[in-house]
Amino acid sequence: MREKKLLEGKTVGILTGGGDTPAVNSSIEQIRNHVAILGAKIYGIRKGWKGLLGDGDIVDLTNQPFDGKCGGSALKSSRTNPFPSKKNPESRVDQVLKNLDRYSIDILVTIGGDDTNGAAKKLWEQEKIPVIGFPKTIDNDLHTQTIHNYKGKEIEVCLCPGFPSAANSVVEFTQKIRTTAASHNRVMVLEVMGRNAGWLTAAASYGFADMVLIPEYEITKERKEEFFECIKKKYQKDNYLIIAVSEGTRWYNDQKDQVEVVYASTETDEYGHPRLGGISGVIASEISKKLKIDARAQIIGYYARSGKCYEYDRKLTVALADKMLDLLLREDFGKMPVMKKIVSYPYVEEYNTTAIEMGDVDNLPLPLDYYNPLEFQMAESYFDFLYHILGHIEKYEFKYNYPKVYPIK
Repeated sequence: MREKKLLEGKTVGILTGGGDTPAVNSSIEQIRNHVAILGAKIYGIRKGWKGLLGDGDIVDLTNQPFDGKCGGSALKSSRTNPFPSKKNPESRVDQVLKNLDRYSIDILVTIGGDDTNGAAKKLWEQEKIPVIGFPKTIDNDLHTQTIHNYKGKEIEVCLCPGFPSAANSVVEFTQKIRTTAASHNRVMVLEVMGRNAGWLTAAASYGFADMVLIPEYEITKERKEEFFECIKKKYQKDNYLIIAVSEGTRWYNDQKDQVEVVYASTETDEYGHPRLGGISGVIASEISKKLKIDARAQIIGYYARSGKCYEYDRKLTVALADKMLDLLLREDFGKMPVMKKIVSYPYVEEYNTTAIEMGDVDNLPLPLDYYNPLEFQMAESYFDFLYHILGHIEKYEFKYNYPKVYPIK
């Protein structure tokens, strides 16, 4: 007689909230596959927390085909907050609880960043709903308590599914734009997603961006002058320049005599976040006017969070799902699986994972060890961090320098 599996008769619900990443579907696939081993039924909750409001929006993932290599979220996503917020002061937690009961969902696995998993944490703490969080963000600012060992020094960093693939795309984009910048002797200002942290923007330096501006270091009036002087010095060398800037970089406004963020829209989502965008255009315009150098803005935008899931991310989601399975087996809820340390691809395995309390999940800015504010460049320690994840990167450049011909007469 077949023995009953540990979660047979139980239902596990999976939801994804916030911005999509190339690794969300891989996370869903691995969570689904691991839970299936325990005999549970697996439901997908569509559009994040929104799928648990009203009548609910639920699909059955049990014994269904699923393509984890495709980026984005097959379960869709939203920035819905079931708890009271400035935009929506009404609590909708009762709707969430009602639908969990109606659909007989026993355990929730929430794939998201600080906002999505913050709501899950409250459900666990206030309502004792069995929840396991699963990290997700291309910004890579979710505090996973991961350690990067660099030359004998331990640097506390983040590593979230979605970031490796997004970083790879930023590197690729930066590499390609170099050939255009070199052809026209231009300064290209690349705007990269990053509201409060420069993790992803810094990846452009691995694609050989010459300068990087991040939210962790605001550009004051004095820093702005230093920035322009640095541009002049670097531009004289190759007569072209790549500058990467986080969308959330604080930039000194001459007219207002203050440092500020550039907004694409001041309208906020249910977690209170306005939409950023446009800082690259402001900086490119000021470079052209002040330094008389042809400068152009280029917004990388959603390109970084789109497309396929790369191999490091694929293996990362497997390792974290392995740890999630361990948490399920021990009914150790209210936790999130994370990597203990930064390791190269062959070592992204369960034995290098751990779990942290969801109550400890918050945001972590780019470490000071990773940035050289005087040169507006990333430090060698950051390159070592990304080398573990992305490996060696080829530099796209024309390698020949032809002798100049002068007229005989």
